[in-house]
Formats: sequence, structure tokens, C-alpha cells
Amino acid sequence: MPTPTPQRSWRDAFAVYWHAPVITMLFLGFSAGLPFLLVFSTLSAWLRSDGVEVAAIGFFAWVGMLYSIKFFWAPIVDRLALPLLTRTFGQRRSWMLLAQAMMVAGLVGLASLEPQGNLAWVAVFALLVAFGSATQDIAIDAFRIESADDDIQAAMASTYIIGYRSGLMAAGAGALFVAAATSWNIAYLCMAALVGVGVITVLLRPEPARNSLTIQLAHEPKVRAFLRASRGKPRWLRRLGAWSIGAIICPFSDFFRRYGMRALWVLVFIGVFRISDLAMASMANPLYIDLGFSLATIANVTNIFGIAMSVTGGILGGLLVARYGIGPLLILGAVMVMLTNLLFALLAMIGNQLPMLVVAIVGDNLANGLASAVFIAFLSSLTSRAYTATQYALFSSLMTLPGKFISGFGGIMVTSQGYASFFVAAALLGLPAVALAIWVSRDKQLVPAPKVVST
Repeated sequence: MPTPTPQRSWRDAFAVYWHAPVITMLFLGFSAGLPFLLVFSTLSAWLRSDGVEVAAIGFFAWVGMLYSIKFFWAPIVDRLALPLLTRTFGQRRSWMLLAQAMMVAGLVGLASLEPQGNLAWVAVFALLVAFGSATQDIAIDAFRIESADDDIQAAMASTYIIGYRSGLMAAGAGALFVAAATSWNIAYLCMAALVGVGVITVLLRPEPARNSLTIQLAHEPKVRAFLRASRGKPRWLRRLGAWSIGAIICPFSDFFRRYGMRALWVLVFIGVFRISDLAMASMANPLYIDLGFSLATIANVTNIFGIAMSVTGGILGGLLVARYGIGPLLILGAVMVMLTNLLFALLAMIGNQLPMLVVAIVGDNLANGLASAVFIAFLSSLTSRAYTATQYALFSSLMTLPGKFISGFGGIMVTSQGYASFFVAAALLGLPAVALAIWVSRDKQLVPAPKVVST
């Protein structure tokens, strides 16, 4: 009988949180989470408050689909050096700084508009923010995976999601507070200023060590085969071909080489894990507003209970992964995310009842904090260190694409069927994720046991 794999102690599980790379991810997570709601549910609240129709607001959720197709330009972020910036800051930090500049420009542009009558320009600036944010995500994910060994990636995922959820709360509750006290325009200017948290973090932290592009390409069998076959061709053509193969083809062939046909089912699992959560998110704030809750009430509940539960869920997810491994927590996370949609359905049926609003927001944030920390750790474990940016961008894009696409039709379904039916349907979308999480948790190559650290 094989000897059971010993578990990491609680002391070791807590100790990993003091590593500098783990703490760094708290601030980079904030920078990553800040812009997301500003082009999603916070923007939908602004649009609804300004009198824009619910059906039109639903289609604005498609702006977020840029996050779901970022794997198209991930190879460029992974391999292309930026003039002046890369030489000064390194590959990962230079792209983060460029992305943050785009985010600031888009947020300032939104702050200069009134949505009613300017929806086309709102869409343009929202797309700029989303593109900058998605590009920053590519660089941050590669930076995170390359900054530390695998045994503390779960802790880095945990602090990242705590920071990310804090950024979401700043862009959600924080923006609502400022908008209620002043105006939406000033709220978006304040959010543009908060991008400085990420800028300062990038400037203070060192670039992670990684092999040069030349060394990476030299170790690629497909690249070497291309160079042998293209002898006698123009040098620029051979270099372009080698770069394209190494940046675009090799990351995907590496993943399928390591996991075989199971890779297809893994990609399906990645695509459906958060479908239940993302499909409903664009209609949460319109639900609160249509039930008669004030912006100040929504902000207070989200700020007091939402942040606390997000942080609790993130820490709990990181600790449980460190002690018990990823497998069991994937199942728990999938079940929790699915069931919390029913809380919103119940809220829609009960109406303007503050205690039920608290319960819905507490459940949603606790479930998503835990599930997100676990899933980030899972995706990081699938990623090869040779192709961090490209592979993780593929995974995280697939994670959001189905849910984002479906969420675009949320306004139409709410208009025809009502909020309660919409949230029940969103909950049912989570059933495939639970089934696949059970399958994945049983595969020891996909979810290896947690590493035991001696004390």
C-alpha cells in the first residue's frame, strides 16, 4: 500500500505569505482588479442611473470580451521588446507600464463624457481601458509565475486575488461612494488616479530573471527544425519565422504534448468554471437599482461586507490549497459559485430588503474570493515556465469568454423573463463546472499533491 502524501503544516501554510513576491502580488492584484468593474458593472450602474435602457447596458458587457481574446496578442507581450522601455525596465515591467498608461487615458476619457447621447464614445474609451487592462493582465500573470517557485504560487494567487478583489471593491463600492457624494465624472477621475498603485509597484519591484529570447528559441526543436530547413533563405525571413514559431506555435504544442487528449477537456473545464459567475455579473447592479436601493446603500453593503468576504475568501482559498491541494478546492469553489446565484434570485423575489442584500453580497464575494484563488493556482500549475505569458493568457481568456458572451444577452433575458429567472438560469450553467471539477480533481498529473516544506 502506498504511503499517503504528508500534508503541509498550518505553520508552513501561513509562513509563505511573508515572501516578498507574495506581498508584491497584493498590489499588482489591486492594479489588475481596479479597471475591470469600471468597464463592467460599475459602468452599467452609471449608464442605468443616466437613463440608458437595460437592453443596451447588457450589450456593453461585450466590452469585457477583450479579456477573453487576449491570447491573440499575448505572444507579442511575451516576446516583443518595447523601444526604450524594455531596455530600462525589462520585458514584463515595460509592458505593465504601457498598459497602465492606456488605462489612465481611457478612464480620463470616460470621465469627460455624459453617457446619454454619447454611447459611441463611451464604448470607445471603455474598449481602451479594457485593452490596457487585458494587456496588463498578460504581463502581471507572467511576472507572477516567473517571480517564484511553484510551491508558493498558491500563496501568490491568494494575495493576488485579495488585491484583485480590493481593486474590484475600490472600483465598485469606492466609485459608487464618490459618485453619490459628487458625480460619476469625478468618480472615474479618482479611479484613474488609483492606477498609480500599480505604477509605483512596478517601479519598485525588480524584473524576474528569465532566459533571453535567443536562448529560448535555441532550445525549441520546432525552431531548430525550421532553421535547418530554411538555410539559404534571407536572414530576416529566418528570424521572423523562428520568432513566430517560438512565440505562437510552441506554447500551444507544449501544452498538448504534456497532457495529450486530456488537454481538450482541461480547456473545456477552464471555459466553464466561472461561466455561472460571469453570466450574471452584468445584471447585479441593475437589479439593486431597480429594486430601489440607493447608490450609497449599495456602496455601504459592498464596502463593509463585500471587501471583508473577498479578503476572507482569498486567504481561506490560499491556505486550504497550501494544506490540502488544489483538487478538493476546485470542487468546493465550483459548487459555491453556482449556488450563490440563487441568493440573487431570492433577492429579486423578496424585493427591497436590506438583510437579503447583505446575504447575497456576502455569499457572492466569499465564494468568488475562494474560487478565484484556487483557480488561479490551478491555472498557474498548468503553465510552462518557458511560455508563461502566452499559455496563461490562453487559459485566462478561455476562463472568461463563454461567460462574457452569455452575459451580453443578460439584459434581454431580464427584460423578457425577469431577474429571478435570469439568476436561476445562471446557477444552472454551473453544473458542468462541478462535474468537470470532480474529474480534474482525480487526475494526479493535473492536480499534484501539495509540497511539504520542512520546518
